[in-house]
Amino acid sequence: MEIKPAHEETVMSKRILIVDDDPSVVTSLSLVLKQAGFKSDGADRPESAFKLLEKNYYDLVLQDMNFSRKTTGEEGMEMLAKLKAQYLYLPVILISAWGSIQLAVEGMRAGANDFITKPWSNAQIVQAVHTALGLAEAYANKDRDPIATRSELDAKFDFRNVFGKDPEFIKILDIIGRVGPTDASVLIVGESGTGKELIAEAIHRNSIRKDAPFVKVNLGGISSSLFESEMFGHVKGAFTDAKHDRKGRFELADGGTIFLDEIGDLSLECQVKLLRVLQDRTYEVLGSSTTRSVDIRVVSATNRNLPELIEQGEF
Repeated sequence: MEIKPAHEETVMSKRILIVDDDPSVVTSLSLVLKQAGFKSDGADRPESAFKLLEKNYYDLVLQDMNFSRKTTGEEGMEMLAKLKAQYLYLPVILISAWGSIQLAVEGMRAGANDFITKPWSNAQIVQAVHTALGLAEAYANKDRDPIATRSELDAKFDFRNVFGKDPEFIKILDIIGRVGPTDASVLIVGESGTGKELIAEAIHRNSIRKDAPFVKVNLGGISSSLFESEMFGHVKGAFTDAKHDRKGRFELADGGTIFLDEIGDLSLECQVKLLRVLQDRTYEVLGSSTTRSVDIRVVSATNRNLPELIEQGEF
């Protein structure tokens, strides 16, 4: 099995570089970050950004994807590639007013920590920054600190119902302990019967959302025709048998964690419907035109080879 994935003094010491050709965007983001306790500097183009990076230490970069009249995101991808070539472990969050599924996927594949579309919500920006910084800190400590023993991990974390002392399994528990508090989305990959659901529960129990709902969803067991009703809920009269309002899984998980099991079995049609809520944390209930927001952590699991499915155009 494989798992792929911040106190006041720590936040106040974090410095963030904002790169955007629109001065109003830089000002707005600087204010949002200042209110959240972060320091920041701004640059209007990649050349200025790299000069600042040469002079100062930054914990994270918030960068736009376009710095001219172009809207393809090509300029942003070029900057991201250069950032990763020179500052491999520097967290980068991409922001764009011309966001697309393809651009977001390309950015994440190239090493970005997150992709946010304009207009953003302030809470979304702050959460993305906290998550990226938390993951960076967790993995920096992972390389610096020795792997704890099972008894040491049990003393620090809640690993009830998770049994095993194999060295490789201890490494997984160590990762859970480091990633759990970050609020980052997590993908758990493993064969059927290896305990992916137990790992997901352990991540939730060791997170800041541990006292909120943990909602399990077997995506492989939901038909395409019922997907929207099951996941987003429906209002009375939305379809023939909709005699009452019904809450969807995302609403039930609000404030907590939603566990999307067998995500690799989801049809392309349903993947598109799921993408918006995963990316923007917004959705519409079936039969309603009102946009709702949801505050959740997403943990997913699969026994499928997702890179292979992506190459085949199935994911």
